[in-house]
Amino acid sequence: MVIQQPSTQIKLTNVSIVRLRKGGKRFELACYKNKVMEWRSNVESDLDEVLQIHSVFLNVSKGQVASKSDLEKCFKTDELEKVILEILKKGELQVAEKERSNQLESMWKDIANIVTDNCVNPQTKRPYTVTMIEKAMQDLHLSVNPKRSSKSQALEVIKQLQEKQMLPIQRAQMRLRVTVSAGKDTKKLREKILPLVTSVEDEDFESTEYELAMDPGKYRIIQDIIQNEAKGKGQLEIMNLREKEEGDEQF
Repeated sequence: MVIQQPSTQIKLTNVSIVRLRKGGKRFELACYKNKVMEWRSNVESDLDEVLQIHSVFLNVSKGQVASKSDLEKCFKTDELEKVILEILKKGELQVAEKERSNQLESMWKDIANIVTDNCVNPQTKRPYTVTMIEKAMQDLHLSVNPKRSSKSQALEVIKQLQEKQMLPIQRAQMRLRVTVSAGKDTKKLREKILPLVTSVEDEDFESTEYELAMDPGKYRIIQDIIQNEAKGKGQLEIMNLREKEEGDEQF
């Protein structure tokens, strides 16, 4: 005798589940592993690559599919695509404890590496080792947030280390060469740039070519000033993306 499975049940295996509670009910999506984070970070845009099946579930493990009336009641629409996108954006990605632990450990190392790659001791211009940065992160009692990017958390670590003065640290400086045509606006242009930089090689205000060191985060601002104020008669050349001395910082 053939036993037919109810049409509202679908069995899936080896899935990553995204879960959203709304209107007193639990809604789930069955996704491919790793694809949800890629979609959320705009690396992946094709939903076919993210979803194992274009269905909204009440319970993925039991294969219980949400009805149209459930969607209408809780999401105020029965358009499947709209509901799926909302769950993908707002839902919580369910991961096993071991997988979560591995993910947090990997993000911790990523954050430490980003800080190490982009920062130096301002007194020696030498980078810190990853081990030293990890120790400082422990002293900050940093708790990794899997919903935030490693880069944004690394920037927060740098900010906290500077504010709490736990160790001397600053973003590795970018070195630029600025060239502008001599004219009445040369001094005015230079005075707009000076507050944005850390140091200038040539202190002659009448100079039309000079090198400067700056925080990489100020590059776009200086680029806009050169483009808008120099009226096509200025040039910006990157000499060094990150100015560092050879060798690691030591305790």
